Amino acid sequence: MIELLWPWMLFALLLPWLAYRRAPAVRAGRAVRLPIYVELQAAAAASRSQRFMPGWRAAACIAAWVLLVVAASRPVWLGDPIRLPASGRDLMLAVDVSGSMEESDMVVEGRRVNRLQAVQSVAADFIERRVGDRVGLILFGDRAYVYSPLSLDRDTVATLLADALVGLAGQKTAIGDAIGLAAKRLQDSPSDHRVLVLLTDGVNTAGELNPDKAAELASTLGIRIHTIGFGSGAQAFGGFFQIQQSQIDEPQLQRIAQQTGGRYFRARNTEELEAIYQLLDDIEPVEVDALSLRPQDELFIWPLALAGLFAGLVALPLPRRTRTEAAS
Repeated sequence: MIELLWPWMLFALLLPWLAYRRAPAVRAGRAVRLPIYVELQAAAAASRSQRFMPGWRAAACIAAWVLLVVAASRPVWLGDPIRLPASGRDLMLAVDVSGSMEESDMVVEGRRVNRLQAVQSVAADFIERRVGDRVGLILFGDRAYVYSPLSLDRDTVATLLADALVGLAGQKTAIGDAIGLAAKRLQDSPSDHRVLVLLTDGVNTAGELNPDKAAELASTLGIRIHTIGFGSGAQAFGGFFQIQQSQIDEPQLQRIAQQTGGRYFRARNTEELEAIYQLLDDIEPVEVDALSLRPQDELFIWPLALAGLFAGLVALPLPRRTRTEAAS
């Protein structure tokens, strides 16, 4: 769809007509007549009569002026509307990278992988779906570290998560420090929706901050925490699997979620983890309002180029009739 951004510029089309109407009339009066003046008038009349098609020059001038005015009115091509997100959530992901995450008890696309690789596979799709949200990443082991600050660049966050390694932050699990660090990063957020999704496969064995105290701090700051206990509880011995009691402190993860208005989830395999992240999309939906943007492509260059072409034609010297043609 073509639209003029400055349509009022079209009034300039009337300027030549107004100039013609307002021009003062030439009055005849007394003047000194020179003999050469009569000869010049006769030569000019003969020159005009010898030119081909005198009317097309006026048409070219009019076309050039019209095209110049159209170019000045800024014609643009409006593309299809693109919906814009309103105020999205500030969403921090805290992922356990302690030594226990190296346990290869998960299956992704038919191949056995460790727990961290399963999280990387599933969480990448979750991050990609968070259009309009600022997403950040915290990795925790012996201590917690901000691996990616809050950003709208979801691709970078997903890439950094894919590059994470087991043991990168130590072998133990500092759940309380991870919550405290997330609360520190989210407390100054301008968003009304501040969310932490914490995933771990163990219990709090390191760090300086008690998880319950950290959850209390997050609750006072209006931060909602969803916790995920991840791991099958099975361990392989010589090709066989032995079911062991889960090492996840589920009661504590439940208290953290309940205290902050979030929910606790238990994932024993990749399919359950994927279902949890999809459920989180429903619990924490992406907010999009009715605002939209229509991309614009400037088109003024085309009428401007045509105007230059017509102006160039007007400026070309015209051929004259030969004496033989004039005599015939």
